[in-house]
Amino acid sequence: MSLPDLLLLALAGFAAGGMNALAGGGTFFSFPALLAAGLPPVTANATNAVALWPASLAGAWAARASLRPLGRYLIPLLLAGLAGGLLGGLLLLAGGDDVFRVLIPWLLLAATALFAASPWLGRWLAERRKNKTSEHPPHTPLSLGAHIGVSIYGGYFGAGMGILQLAAFSIEGHVLARANALKNLISAVIYSIATLTFVIAGRVSWYELAILLTGATLGGYAGGALGEKLPPALLRAFVILVGSGMTLYYFWSTYFSA
Repeated sequence: MSLPDLLLLALAGFAAGGMNALAGGGTFFSFPALLAAGLPPVTANATNAVALWPASLAGAWAARASLRPLGRYLIPLLLAGLAGGLLGGLLLLAGGDDVFRVLIPWLLLAATALFAASPWLGRWLAERRKNKTSEHPPHTPLSLGAHIGVSIYGGYFGAGMGILQLAAFSIEGHVLARANALKNLISAVIYSIATLTFVIAGRVSWYELAILLTGATLGGYAGGALGEKLPPALLRAFVILVGSGMTLYYFWSTYFSA
């Protein structure tokens, strides 16, 4: 790896860790950097997913107090996340680099739109759920099918998955705090099974991963320290700008460049 690529990954990891701590959207920095460093698209996505895995476990552990009372209610959701995450990871590997390369701009577009819409979506969901009781809604084939669909997306790409999960749980009837805890748990399941799938398939680039994780750890610490000093609206606007720029670039390079 050249020195410029090493610096690019370190800076991208720092930016991704910092933005995830401040406003979310770190994938818009880390995933394109892995592509720019020369990794094939599937390997870049697999490496990025493994980089996100420790944070997903931490989020699930932090939510354990809210999840413990649900008991056996969690089993169908865990199975849905496990099956969907595995299927998404296998679809990514089966489609290969050529298929994933064509889908990259569309996936980035979807993730950018979800991130941009998340404040309005959050307020709408909070209004929708404010009069609900604390009783958890029953599982239905439709709701479990929706969770499997979101999990497949998460195993395949993942950017914006948390927003989709939060919407699915809230629309299903969960109060917002519990929906967020469930989102953290199922995200951890999806990233865990996807990580295992990618590692077994040999599609993780460990050297780039180590650089990315080092930068993300430092960026997360810096982002946490700056969290109360920087305006969230400005940070969100910056992430949306980066996501939009990356989306336009990959649409151009995929469909219009010679």
